[in-house]
Amino acid sequence: MSALAYALVAFVLATAIATALFRDVLSTIVVFGAYSLGMAILYTYLLAPDVAMTEAAIGAGVTTVLLLLTIARTTRPSPDQLFERLDVPAVVAVGAFLLVAGTQVLPEMWAVGDPTAPVWSNAEVSQYYIQNTYADTHAQNAVTAVLAAYRGFDTFGEAVVVFAAGVAVLLVLKREVFV
Repeated sequence: MSALAYALVAFVLATAIATALFRDVLSTIVVFGAYSLGMAILYTYLLAPDVAMTEAAIGAGVTTVLLLLTIARTTRPSPDQLFERLDVPAVVAVGAFLLVAGTQVLPEMWAVGDPTAPVWSNAEVSQYYIQNTYADTHAQNAVTAVLAAYRGFDTFGEAVVVFAAGVAVLLVLKREVFV
């Protein structure tokens, strides 16, 4: 694992802990947006661009904007109230546990693209999809075939969830505009 991967994981852990520690809602939203952006960069590093784009668009983009719109419509607590219920030892303990777990797990991960990684040990499954995608689905693109044919119900369910969330956001924003 490279120094970049360790730096990305450290950044993600730091922003996750900071999100839990901050009691100022605006600060929490900004740090959470940075966390989502860090996760998107980490997914890109791990060669998962589809997950990275989704995390960047939904996590760092839409969610952050919706949370900022929400905070704009609410009041902020006084500085005295920000740290009333802060349980610092518990947050530090959870953060330390995650840090120790991460330092134990990361060295055991296979390098990105390593041909000896276990994911490649079952190459006949990958080869089946590569060789039979067009015959089974008549789709020109293997990724499209997997998403639309082999995982059709799962993809349909995801599309329904995203559509329902979009409709809910539009209804909430419409209600906010006319109030």
